[in-house]
Amino acid sequence: MRQIVLDTETTGIEWKKGNRVVEIGCVELLDRRPSGRTFHCYLNPDREFEPGAQEVTGLTLDFLADKPRFPEIVDEFLMFIDGAELVIHNAAFDIGFLDAELARLDGRGTIRERCTVEDTLAMARKRFPGAKVSLDALCKRLGVDNSQRQLHGALLDAQILTDVYLALTSEQREIGFEREALADSEAVNAPITIADASRRPRVHVSDEEAQAHAEQLAIVQKKAGRCLWSELEEGAADAA
Repeated sequence: MRQIVLDTETTGIEWKKGNRVVEIGCVELLDRRPSGRTFHCYLNPDREFEPGAQEVTGLTLDFLADKPRFPEIVDEFLMFIDGAELVIHNAAFDIGFLDAELARLDGRGTIRERCTVEDTLAMARKRFPGAKVSLDALCKRLGVDNSQRQLHGALLDAQILTDVYLALTSEQREIGFEREALADSEAVNAPITIADASRRPRVHVSDEEAQAHAEQLAIVQKKAGRCLWSELEEGAADAA
């Protein structure tokens, strides 16, 4: 499965008022793992920032003056996202701006004609009803490090959103436990006799292996918010 985590920065909050995209950042995921491929560009908007927008992004018209315009990067951008599922926080905002940019060109269509879209804002509202679901709030809730996010930046925000999305959708199956054996129903349902159990080898765990195990459980706890294995170990300890 190919997914693109995407974020944009703009000259203002409404594309209908003629605001433009000034930065695009994308991170590619293959089977829910970062592939190492990204797409990032700054754009000359040919217009002023709305009050407050420039302070949010930290970008200036002087910095953007020699950057390409959207028509100059559109082919490379569309090639990067074509056919993928886009993962976006508040997708209506970014899709609206990108579609407005495409509408200025002939025959480019819309983003949703090229990609499916997953909105992490809607996902977060469903999972945490009544709670704050901004990107910063989700980072705090899900244990995602956003300490470098002093200003809004499209590529940095896409990288942070990647961690947020994976945490929002994580399941115990993603830890790396193999389940192929469960496909063989005969092996799963085969009766185990007392004699069979008595011959099972005893496994001796080294201190290094125990430490690595504890560190892996800590990662699961941080990403998913809970870890069933740790809870079972704590329960066993309390019972003892």
